[in-house]
This record gives sequence, structure tokens and C-alpha cells, in this order.
Amino acid sequence: SREAKIWLTVYVLLLFCSVSVCTGLCMVCVLDYAHCSVDTLHLQHSSDIVQNEFIVQFDGYYSKTDRHLIIFAAASGANIINSSIGVLERTNLGNAYPSDFDVLQIATTSINKVANMNHARIKSITPQRRFVGSLKSFHKKADWKSYFKKFSGVHFHRSRVPLKAIGNNKQIAEAVQAKQMWEAGFKGQGVKVAIFDTGLPAKHPHFKNVIERSDWTDEETSDDGLGHGTFVAGMIGGSSSDCPGLAPESELYIFRVFTNNQVSYTSWFLDAFNYAILRKINVLNLSIGGPDFMDKPFVEKVWELTANHVIMVSAIGNDGPLYGTLNNPADQMDVIGVGGVDYSNNIARFSSRGMTTWELPAGYGRIKPDIVTYGLNVYASDLTGGCRALSGTSVASPVVTGAVALLLSSVKKNQRDLINPGSIKQCLLASADRLPSANIFEQGVGKLNLVEAYKVLSSYQPQASLVPSYLDFTECPYMWPYCSQPIYYTAMPIVANITVLNGMGVAGTIKGSPTWHPYTSHNGKYIDVSFSYSNSLWPWSGYFAVSISVKPEAEQWEGVAQGHVELTVVSPSEDNYEGREQSTVKLFIKVKIIATPPRAKRILWDQFHNLRYPAGYFPRDDLHTKNDPLDWNGDHIHTNFRGLYLHLRDAGYFIEVLGSPYTCFNARHYSTLLIVDPEEEYFPDEISKLHKDLTEEGLSVVVFADWYNSSVMTKVKFYDENTRRWWMPETGGSNIPALNNLLHPYGAALSDRVSEGSFVVSSHEVYFASGTSILQFPPNSMILSKPLKDQGKEILSGFSSEMKESVPILGLHKIPGGNGGKLVVYGDSNCIDDAHLTTDCYWLMDALLHFITQGILSPALESDKGLKKLKSQFKVAGEFPNRMEGNHLFKYSKVLEAHLGKPIPRPLPSCSSLEWELPFFINESSPQFMWKPQKL
Repeated sequence: SREAKIWLTVYVLLLFCSVSVCTGLCMVCVLDYAHCSVDTLHLQHSSDIVQNEFIVQFDGYYSKTDRHLIIFAAASGANIINSSIGVLERTNLGNAYPSDFDVLQIATTSINKVANMNHARIKSITPQRRFVGSLKSFHKKADWKSYFKKFSGVHFHRSRVPLKAIGNNKQIAEAVQAKQMWEAGFKGQGVKVAIFDTGLPAKHPHFKNVIERSDWTDEETSDDGLGHGTFVAGMIGGSSSDCPGLAPESELYIFRVFTNNQVSYTSWFLDAFNYAILRKINVLNLSIGGPDFMDKPFVEKVWELTANHVIMVSAIGNDGPLYGTLNNPADQMDVIGVGGVDYSNNIARFSSRGMTTWELPAGYGRIKPDIVTYGLNVYASDLTGGCRALSGTSVASPVVTGAVALLLSSVKKNQRDLINPGSIKQCLLASADRLPSANIFEQGVGKLNLVEAYKVLSSYQPQASLVPSYLDFTECPYMWPYCSQPIYYTAMPIVANITVLNGMGVAGTIKGSPTWHPYTSHNGKYIDVSFSYSNSLWPWSGYFAVSISVKPEAEQWEGVAQGHVELTVVSPSEDNYEGREQSTVKLFIKVKIIATPPRAKRILWDQFHNLRYPAGYFPRDDLHTKNDPLDWNGDHIHTNFRGLYLHLRDAGYFIEVLGSPYTCFNARHYSTLLIVDPEEEYFPDEISKLHKDLTEEGLSVVVFADWYNSSVMTKVKFYDENTRRWWMPETGGSNIPALNNLLHPYGAALSDRVSEGSFVVSSHEVYFASGTSILQFPPNSMILSKPLKDQGKEILSGFSSEMKESVPILGLHKIPGGNGGKLVVYGDSNCIDDAHLTTDCYWLMDALLHFITQGILSPALESDKGLKKLKSQFKVAGEFPNRMEGNHLFKYSKVLEAHLGKPIPRPLPSCSSLEWELPFFINESSPQFMWKPQKL
């Protein structure tokens, strides 16, 4: 019977959950029998929104009574009746103190009115977020064994959770030379260290200096049920002789912010952070992370924490070796973001790496991690009183935290006012050891050197500094990707994003205007520079972006050009608010210039139409991906398409990045525009401009698309039982309806079919992973068809099928006319995307570029029997994909805006025009050893 089946299924689900707890990963199993047809595991990757809860941020700290009065007054002004709202009661240590936020609970019928709540004391109202590593939906008809098999060995990416750790043994105190600090009398005494993690057992024998244990969850216990928090605390302040912590005499404050099921909420962190400020914590360790840097209340509270002199150290993430995988809050400028290395000084494979994706698509990401240290097979305390070894950046982070505690305990009383998050970060970075084989986005400035950091701190004077302190585009591998491609006239300006650290005070500004000093004797006259920078440096930091371009007179010149930028940072004196301190720093610049390459070798990468994470639910391109369902790596040529970039550079091509609409580039400079996996819409003016470029300017376009089917999108939605909310995709693997608008002038279109399978083209094996097929293509084209399974039908029916049919997946077309370019469309981008690459198809990109630049097919394509030359219009049976009704793409789009409930294009933005700085020529040269850390 149906009822018996349901109870049997529930029993098996409970059994599955009980097994999964043994792995330290709680699986919240959700059963919706009506939807049990898709053989898919969906795990939440980003933090999700709690449907009926909102965080109300105030403009200051108020008592509970005053906060409630403000909320109810704002609700009344929005015509929300009192009976439909409430304020969540928080039962933790912070409840007795004034707070700057509350959690509003509201009935579903009044949620739409929240946006109308206004009050002079309310700063913002944002959704409450929940962080968890959990199973979001479980769909299967019969074969349970296959699920256990799939689950085995899977690496689940979770959101802002304690980062996974694994490994063997090593005494970390000896490895980082902490014992030398101990011998000098510095063991962390007097330093308050907060550990935000999974708690600590009450009577653990390794801890003799625990000042306070506090619980910020809903489980009403401070004990550690997982062992993660115990291990982290042991690395910092453990006193075991077998696995001693780095700062055994530091004062430990244990903040339990995660349940035993690894669940947490933004509000728990906000309360705990506020309490850490009240307790005047010196250094705070966060061995957690998530890619959700748009969780505004969390990010702003971290700023407030560091502004209150709390030095925050955080793990950069365990999502390496893929680029663009940085976790928050370690990717913030005011936080010390820590990556991991092994004992041979190699970057650990698991260690996340840059660039930051906050700045996309208009700019270029900042350097992160800041520093690296040992994170592989590190020995520390276990739950039972013994020792164990673990690995991960969650291990590397407390190594740096322990080192900071030792450094703080070494500071003399009359120098304590020099210590702040800015100055400590400066000392750590200025003393780090450069690793010879890793680039700047893998290691930051280098590996922690505790003894050298102590020497730098001993003579520290308040000042500003830059990270990196120079730009040498001739220095590989450290300056990758900047060093991987020379610059030339008419290229898109190269952007480097510098972090300005201010050790003089929590707030500061850049005085006047920075100045550009090209070196007369080093060809500085051949380059232009432009600046953009933070209006204020707060807290302790800001950004300074430098755009570099080649002047027309160097169009046929080749050589190295040098100069430096000089800027002065001013800051109110920390001990005298009427006084001001200032510091002048130099950014040395060295670039390699070549003659402008021929048009055939220049490729433009479309970054503007790739939507960055975090946003809505943008599913992965490969529907077989169970452990990491959201697309979050930036889709940049230097992040998850890095392998393609390296291949194209090795082949002699030059790749530039377009971070603006198509109306903002000169098509005559490029042979090819690469449009890969776009999720964005297109401005009407972009479509008409690109048509002109293709038909009159000789530009060619290569499109690598992905699946889009509204029925499949509905099927891959997932349900969160805790928030009682369905999560619907805002688009498919890529935005095919928008792409079809772009392709319409040429008589080309992609279908709503989702295809999957393996095949061979000549001698090349290809895996087509959840791609789309060609629905129609213009006459006098070539079409490549291959036998593939209908994956969309499998997903919708729930039944696997080996039936294959010939599916058109690649189209090649020469635009008519003497100045016409070429149009190439391929249905799947997974074979060039490092995120889930199985078998690459770089050879196919070579063949397509050969067709574009030479006008003839490469042997790899021409000899394949699946390729057909067509004289008439090509059209197959199928459906045009329709945009999914009710999607909210306009919320995240740079092109769309909502108008009377119907999304319409925004006004086309104007193209940015850089103002080049006036050069002040000087007869100097860069330091001989530019790579050495800037002396503090």
C-alpha cells in the first residue's frame, strides 16, 4: 500500500541519517513522496534564507525594550498588524546586554510588506540565513544500495561550516619554532583568544586556562560533540606534552556557534561577535568558511569586530586546487586569511586559492590568501584526552592564531597601543617566507615565519603598507597570471587590485591624489596608468586598483617599462584624536610590452554575461554533480577556466577580458569573442552591435552553451525542511532563451533538450555532460551530430535509459559577405570548465579557432563521419526553451530590472573611460630585489 511504502521509506531514510552521523556530517533527509522520481542527491552549497525570519539591523546598540518599540513602530507604518509579527527570543549570554540587531519573525501573509518597514533607527532589514551541510532532497524509487555507493568517498562542499580535516601526526609548536618564543618567556600569557567553533568538553585534561565556555546555539550545551572545536582549541592553547598548543598560557574563550549537526545561523554569529567585543577579545579564530560574501549582516559585523581591535584569523577554505574558491570571511581585507602547505612547503592540494570574486565582472579580484602555514597532518587534542592528526585550512588557521597570541604576549606594556589588526597583519606579511614554486593567488605573500615576525614587531612603527608591495609582470611563477601574458597597445587595460593596510589607525584616507612616476631611463614613457581607490580606509584597510595600458607610440615596440606610484595615507592618531599620522608608500611597477599581436591571435573573453555567486540558485552545468550543485567559482578565464587559458596561451593566443557590455569594445582588434556558459541577459543594443561586428567588421563568435529546460529546472528544485521552502533555479546551466535572442539574427537557435553521453570525434574522446542541442542553424553551414541519451527525459521520468539518437551539438557557419565573420555554437561547456572536468576538449577549441582564423576545417573535424555540410536551412524537431515562469533573475541581473512585476531591460550603461594620470618623470630605477617584502 502507499502508506506502507511511505513508512518503509521513512525507516530507510532514518537509517541512512544515523549512518551519516558517524561521518560527522548530519544529513537532513526530506521526504516528499510525490516527487520521489529523480535519482539525485542535492546538497546545499550556499547559506539558505529562512523564509519567515529577517535580521533587523539598528543604527546603534539599544535595550531589548527599545528595539521592540522600534520594530513595532516600523511594522505599523508598513500596515503590518501586531499579531502577524514577533521578535525571536535569544537565550544566550548576550541577551542581557544592549544589541544592534533583532530577528523579526513574520507571518507568510505579511512577508511582502517587510520592504516597506522604515524607521530612522533601522539601518537595514535582511533575510536570516542558515548555514548547514545537509541533504536537501532525496529522490529514488527502489535501488537504495546505489545511493550508499554514490555517497561513499564523496567530498561535500558545505557553506559556512567547520572546514573538513583529515590526516596523521606532527608537533606544530616545533615546526613553527614556537619553542624559541617559549624559551624567551612568551607563551601567550595575558592574551584573550576566542575560538568560534563546535565547543569544548568541560573537563578536558589538555586545557588549564579556559576562562569561559559559552553556547550560542539552540542546544543548550557548550560541550563539543564533533571534536573539531577541541582540536582547534588544542592547537592554540593546549597544554599536552604530546601535542602542545602554540600559546599554552593564552586565555581561551570558547564560543560554541555550531550544533552537533553543523547547523548555525547568521544571528548566532552576530550575538557571539557582539559578546566577543564586550569581552575585549584580542584575537579570534574562525576555522570556518563559506563563499557567501554577500551575507551583509555577517560581513558588516566582522568589520565592526576588527574595528574594535579584535584580530580575526580565518581559514581560506578547502576547495582547492580550483581557483576562485576563496571562503568568507577569510577573503575580507581586514581579516587574516590563511591557506595551507605541507611540510615540504608545497601548497596543499585542498587549499583554496584566489582571486576574490567580489570585484567581478568590472574589476579584478584581490590577492588572497594573505599567508600560508602548515595544514597537513598536524597533531593536536582529540575529544577523549589524547592526540590526533588532522589536515585542512581549518588546521592552518589556528596555527596563525596561536602565533599571533605568542606575538601579542611579547609586546611590552608601553608598546601595546601599537598593536591592532592592521599592524599585526603587516608584521606577519612583512616577515613571511616566499615559496619558490607557488603563485601569489596560492600563497599570498608567503609562509608564516614566527621568529621573523617577532623581530619585525619588536621594532614596529605605525605606518601604511601595500599587498602586494610591487607589480612585476615579468616575474613568473609568483606573479601569475599577470606575468603569463605581455601587454600591448589597444589591449584591454590590465587591472591589479592592491590592498592598502593601515597600521596607524582603524580609519584613514589617501591624502590628495596618488602620483605616477615613470622612469625616464626605463621606458616608463610607454605606459599609462589610472587609479581607483577607497574613499576611506576602514577598518584598517582599503583597496587601490591600478589600471595599466600601453601608449600608441609603443604599438611596434618591445621591451620592459618601469615606474612607481606614490601615495600617502593619513590617519587620526589612536591616542590623540586631534593629531594625524601619515605614511607614504611606493608601488613599483614593471611590465613587459610587445608589439601589438595580429588580430588572428587576439581573443576576447566575455565576463560581463557571467553572473557571479552568491546570488540565487544557479545550478551546475553538469546535472550529475551531486556534491556541489551551485555554480560559484566566478566563471572567469583565470579561475575555473584557468586550464583553457593556459592551453590558449601555450598555443600563442592572447586573451583579454571584457567586463562591460558588447557596446564597449572595438571588434576590429579581435578575431574571436568567446561566450562561455552565460547566465545573463543581453541589452537590445548589444545584440544589434554584435550583429554589425559579425556582418561588417569580421568578428567571429564562439558560443559554448549548456542546458536549459524549465521542466528539468522544476525537477531539480530542492526543499529545505527547516525553512519549509522550495528552492527553484533562476536559470539552467546557461541562459539559453537569452542566447537564442542573440543568435536569432543569424537563423540559429538552441533547443530545450538536455543530452548526455560519450562519443569519439576522430581519435578524441568526448564526454557531453548535460548539454543542449542545436534546434536550427542557417544554410551553408556544417553540423556535427552524435548519438546521445535524452538526460532531460530520464530526469523527468525517473527511469534510466541507454537509448541514443543522433543529436546535433556543434554548428559552424560563415557569415555571408566579404567582411563577415564566423559563428560557432557548441552545446556544452563542461569540457573546458575546470570545476568538474572529466575529459577536456581543448583540442576542439583549437579546431574551432583554426576554422575561424584559417577558414578551413581542421583534420580532427573534417574526417569525422558525424559532420554534415548543409546547403539549406537546418531545423530539427524540438522546442524552443521558454523562460521559467516566476524566476527572479532580475534580482541578480545587470541587464534586467523589475517594472510593474515584469522584468524589462535597464538603460544601457555608458562605457567606462579611464582618466590617465599625469606622469611625473624621474630618473630612477626600481629596487634590484623588488620581490623582497617591503621593509617596515
